[in-house]
Parts: sequence; C-alpha cells; structure tokens
Amino acid sequence: MMMNLMKPAALALAGIAFSGAALADPYDAYRGQTVVANFPAHPHYDAVMKVLPQFTEETGIKVEVDQLQYLKMREKQTLELTKRRGEYDLIGYVVFSKADYVFADQLENLAKYFMNPKLADPTYDADDLIDGYVQNIGVAGGTKGYLPGKTGSLFGLPFGSETSVLAYRKDIFEKHGIDVPENYDQLLDAACKVPEVEDGMGGMASRAASGHQASHAFLLHLAPLGGRVFDDQWNPIINNEAGVAAANALKTIVDCGPEGSQTFGPSEAAASFMQGDSAMFMDSIAFAANFENPEKSKVAGKVGYALHPEGVRRGSQTGGFGIAIPKNAENKEAAFLLMQWLTSKKGDLAVAMQGGNPSRFSTYENADLNEKYPYSATFGEALKYADPDWRPIIPVWGKINADIGTTMSKVLTEDLDPQEALDGVAERAEAIMDDAGYYTWR
Repeated sequence: MMMNLMKPAALALAGIAFSGAALADPYDAYRGQTVVANFPAHPHYDAVMKVLPQFTEETGIKVEVDQLQYLKMREKQTLELTKRRGEYDLIGYVVFSKADYVFADQLENLAKYFMNPKLADPTYDADDLIDGYVQNIGVAGGTKGYLPGKTGSLFGLPFGSETSVLAYRKDIFEKHGIDVPENYDQLLDAACKVPEVEDGMGGMASRAASGHQASHAFLLHLAPLGGRVFDDQWNPIINNEAGVAAANALKTIVDCGPEGSQTFGPSEAAASFMQGDSAMFMDSIAFAANFENPEKSKVAGKVGYALHPEGVRRGSQTGGFGIAIPKNAENKEAAFLLMQWLTSKKGDLAVAMQGGNPSRFSTYENADLNEKYPYSATFGEALKYADPDWRPIIPVWGKINADIGTTMSKVLTEDLDPQEALDGVAERAEAIMDDAGYYTWR
C-alpha cells in the first residue's frame, strides 16, 4: 500500500492555520538524501524494515538502518551522541534512555519541526497518538521531570511502544477448568496449578535474569499491586507492603514457572510460551504476532489474550521504544520527515499490518488490522489502563534499576527475604537520590 501524505497547509500540533500556496512536493528539497537510522532488533522494527521501501519510493529519501540488540544499541548511542557529528540521523531509543538523553541535551526538541509549515503535515493528528505512550516515551521536563506538565516538551514520538497483557493457552485452561485470571489471586493460583495438572509445563514464563530483567519483572507487578518506587517527595517506598507483595508474587511465578526461568529475559520467556513449555506469558504486546505465526510458534491458534490482571488497581506497564532526532545529526529535517511518515496514521497502520505495535488509537480500531490480528481489540482495551508512571524515568534510574535487578535475583535464586532485600534497595536508593540533589530543596 502506497503512503499518500497530504501537503502542509497548517502548523501541525500547534493548530495554527497559515495562508499561501502549497508546496508542489514537500519532499523535493530532500530527494537523494540518506537518513541513517539506529533501530533495535525487535519485532516492531522488523516490521518497519518491510515498509521503509515505501517511504523511499514516495519521498526519494533513502534510509540506511543499523539494527542492534537493544542493550548494545544503547551502548552505541551513548558513544555516538557525545560526538561533534554523530553517525545517526534518527534513533530508536528504549524508554529508560529518555531521561539520560534529554538531561544531557542530546535530543532535538521537536517543536520547531512541527512549527515549520514546510515540514509539518497538517493531517498528522497528534490527538490520535496514544496518550500514555506519548507521556512515557516522548515528553520530559514536566511533572517529576519525566511526565507531561506545563513545563514539559516533546523530544520523541512513540514507535514500538508497548503495554502488558496476559497471553494464555486456551486449550490448557479449558482442559483443566482454569478460569482466565482477572485478579492477582487468580493469576498466582493458575500459575501454580498448571504444573500440578500438566506434566512438564510451567505456569507462567517471566523475565527473571539478574539485572534489568528481574527489575522489569518486579516492577510489572508493583504498580497494579498499589506500589511505587518513590512517593511524590522522592522518598523510597519500594519496601512497603505493596513492594513486598510484588516481590512475593514474582517469586511465586518463577518458582512455579518452566525449568530454567531464573535466567530468562523477554525473548527466552516468549520462546518458552511459543514452544508450549508454559501456559501463560505476561509481558509486552510485541510478541503476539510471533505467537500466532505457525512457522515460529507451536501454539499458534491456541492463545487467548486478556487484560493485565487487577491487583489493588489495574496498571499495565508502558515501555518499549520511541524515535528521536539526535542533536548532532547531519540530516535533521529529512529525519523528521521519516519520523513523521512512520508515525502518521497511514504509516502506523502499515507497520502494524506487518506485525508492529500501533502508536495510534485509530490503528487499533482499524477493521483490517482486527481481522488480521484479532487480539488487537484486547490490546486497545488494555491501553485504557496503561500507566506512564509505573517506573521513574530519571537520570539516576540506571543505578537504581540495576540494584533492584541484582537484589531481586537474590530473592529468586538465593531465597533472600523480600522485606530485607527491599529495605536494602530503599536505603541505597535514598543515598543515590541524595547525591544527585533530589533533596536539595527540602
């Protein structure tokens, strides 16, 4: 399907009309340029690779992509963004990099591009972008420094953003009369019932590997169980009753999970589910397309999808990736045109039809998408509960996140008491925050 972006006649996002002759072709000045993009090796960006030729055909702008595993991508970007002239014109970045890059003044503020009538497509319809994704991925400088607010600015756009849903084996649940979990009591009961009634099968495949993966898995349960890492004054509260409940929930899931799950990252957990070794998987929506691909999955056609179960409240995670323009990019305007094209209504739908993650409400409502991927309706419903504040996105988060991850790994593998573990995390986090100046104004 050929993209057909309309020509600018208004200031997109600002909503300010202007008069005058429309450009014959907004891409004329950029034909022949090459945008160098750094994208993660990820199912969404695999889908992107399939539609990039359409962009070049329509615009005359070439695209070269350096696709890396996302932690290696972060390492490469950390080097490139400090150079006087970087290699990349457009980067895909994982959400927890937002604070670091903005704080270091390494990303372009997108206002001047959306204010430029020669660049900004008036049909872009920013109101159609999923609110929680924009807040989580793109905005910085507002509430808490990393959420929207009167002082916030837009530095990136959601692209490959994710929320969490529960995938489960319909056949296994029906065979053993297990109800689809709607709350955490039901989730934990199901996780431990499956290995009792289905020989050799784990209850739920989960991330658990020491470091970021164990931290992510713990935080996945912390928000719906009513917890936060900090209160509004940046006091650590990760070790309160909700925090201990989240740690115990994760330990139960891992203990009742498939063999070797203590070392799982997201790919290993997804593979366990796809190979039929686990009855549930609760993580990113990004893996669903592969679950339904009979060439890759043994469970295609046997998977049901449900909302992230409710604890004290509903609170699915928001995460994944966005795209941004580095300050040291060489071809910034051409990069913006690519960014705008990819995240437009038609671009978003084109990527989603190839198995990517929608960033727009209208994409989830598209009849063709729902016919091809019937689970899309459930994912759209889940976005009503997507929590952009399920983890703090602050410059010192990397240190705290790593500490949570290594400490939680000891809970999972060495039977460290959860309360003792989280008390230690809280104490160390408070020292990190103090050193970073978060208590200066007390």
